[in-house]
Amino acid sequence: LGAEDVLPGTKLLDWAEEDLSGRLMDGAHRFVDGQIRVAAAERSRFWKYDASSKKAYEASSAENRARLREIIGAVDPRLPAGMERFGDDANPACVAETSRYRVFQVRWPVLEGVSGEGLLVEPKATPHARVVVVPDADQTPEEVLGLAPGVAPAQQFARRLAENGFELVIPVLVGRDKLDTPDAALKKTDQTCREWIYRQAFHMGRHIIGYEVQKVLAAVDWCRQGDASVKVGVVGYAEGGLIAFHAAALDTRIDAALVSGYFDSRENVWAEPIYRNVWSLLERFGDAEVASLILPRSLVVEYSPVPDVTGHKGDWHTPEFPSVSKEFERIPVAGGFARPILVHDDGRPTGPGSLRALTEFARQLGVQTEMALSDETPTDRRGSFQPEPRHRRTVQQLEKGTCEVQN
Repeated sequence: LGAEDVLPGTKLLDWAEEDLSGRLMDGAHRFVDGQIRVAAAERSRFWKYDASSKKAYEASSAENRARLREIIGAVDPRLPAGMERFGDDANPACVAETSRYRVFQVRWPVLEGVSGEGLLVEPKATPHARVVVVPDADQTPEEVLGLAPGVAPAQQFARRLAENGFELVIPVLVGRDKLDTPDAALKKTDQTCREWIYRQAFHMGRHIIGYEVQKVLAAVDWCRQGDASVKVGVVGYAEGGLIAFHAAALDTRIDAALVSGYFDSRENVWAEPIYRNVWSLLERFGDAEVASLILPRSLVVEYSPVPDVTGHKGDWHTPEFPSVSKEFERIPVAGGFARPILVHDDGRPTGPGSLRALTEFARQLGVQTEMALSDETPTDRRGSFQPEPRHRRTVQQLEKGTCEVQN
């Protein structure tokens, strides 16, 4: 180029690189990092807590609760509550029975064309409380209840709750397995089932997080029928911890929440699996702010090891304890309200579903129990049950539900 080719007030770019894409991306990252820091520093302007009473506190958080509901897409009115037990000769509705409880395969209405599906655990005595137990995305309800291999007995947190007199609803989540499709072009995108639903729903103002929160809240609708005095809680681990955490933040009917293997600083959420991406989340919400929406109700956070998730257009690993502890300390605490509880093993991960975490969660629901685990293992009576068709139904219903939003 000659001098005559240079625009007035500019000069030729004098960089050694022939490929400028790396420098471009470095600049983009610096810009985004700066915006994240600004958002965290200015987040407090959205939060004006009134701790003069429980009613006043919840009212002062109402706008932020509505905003969280909107950005995770949990906005559609749910269908009337119900709980259907189903089965046939080969796979009876009563899946298992012990001396203390019975287990049923169930489904419940959520949205038009979308049901929750999983297990119902019914104590033989009057239940202490009702709890929605949300496993990780790569766990089945049967595994956390001890009906199928895959989870060590000490970590079968649903089984421990069942043996100690809690009525449970255990939903299936969309898994992290790769999308099973004959479409060669789609297969090349290397999407997981969670990403597949996320990508479709995101354009319609919905989200896989919102859909699964709706399934939990539909179960809460059912739990709240009949005796209004019965306490209701939610427990979740890993991806299920995310869902339980947000469900408790949105629904003040939930008395207590145990969030295991999820709570952390979310300032690096951009590096997590892509299906965690929530539009404008960091403007108002870190995990401390989401936790504040649960207050003055009870919250137990368990610092647990998480599944190593890599190659999901983002990664996720067990965070360092100082990161979790620092975020936990940011949760606002007002005099007279229950203080959140952080369970850990002297700064090391514990659980999931450690004895201390579950005992504390039960205490928050007004239940005094040592959370003992017996040697009585439930046995699945179903002759030909496989979890894959159930998971396929779960994915296909959300595909259809997102299409109906578009129409």
